[in-house]
Amino acid sequence: MGLLDGKTALITGAGTGIGRETALLLAEAGATVILVGRRPHVLEEVATAVDDAGGSAFTRPTHVENAGEVRELVAWTREVAGPVDILVNNAGGASRVLDVRWISEAEWNTVMGVNLTAVYLLTQAVLPDMLAHGGGTVITISSLAAVRPTLLGGAPYGAAKAGVRNFMTYLRNTFRNDLVRATCILPGEVNTPILDGRAVPPSEEARAAMVQPQDVARAVLLCATLPQRTVVEELVIAPTLVRDTSADVEASRWIGAPEDAREER
Repeated sequence: MGLLDGKTALITGAGTGIGRETALLLAEAGATVILVGRRPHVLEEVATAVDDAGGSAFTRPTHVENAGEVRELVAWTREVAGPVDILVNNAGGASRVLDVRWISEAEWNTVMGVNLTAVYLLTQAVLPDMLAHGGGTVITISSLAAVRPTLLGGAPYGAAKAGVRNFMTYLRNTFRNDLVRATCILPGEVNTPILDGRAVPPSEEARAAMVQPQDVARAVLLCATLPQRTVVEELVIAPTLVRDTSADVEASRWIGAPEDAREER
């Protein structure tokens, strides 16, 4: 008997990295997993892996920063698998331009949408069922950039991740006596595809020393499977080894800068 038998877990950003590994672990623990992302073929690959391991998975391509699509997602989930018991807000992404001097309003808003607005929309959509059924669990993957922001993640990413950290605290303080648990996980550098977009993509050796997606997924599993009487309020998970990122930071400073600024440096 699995610790999550009979539970429905909705996981965003479920096609790769932390989301994929989380889906596999929660399904192994007995949950029916709802895999949410933008690329249908990637979600189907994860669903096949879950099915092959004896689990149950459904896929739903969704733009999680879109209120209408989120409402449709949650209503559809209720129909095919029951109300959401566990929400894992994992979808995220950083901007191409990282220095606040050069970033456009459109790019800023895009980062805020997927990292912050989506968490609000999804939480708002699942809360009524959680309150009606005696509780639930909301786990949000923030970042150490929330408390240690640098040019590696960029200005909007750090601000958005700080925002979801604050929002999880609000959620916990407001609904904990209704047995709605709100957990914020703050990983350091994780070896996920987002690193491919860095100004200086880390080497394979550097990536091997980072936190791995399955490490964060194990933390999510812990938070989701503890008895309802217990909540992990916040969890920091970081690489043991600290790498020198000074060259990365300097390169990040000039992405998107106008030519005259580059010439003056």
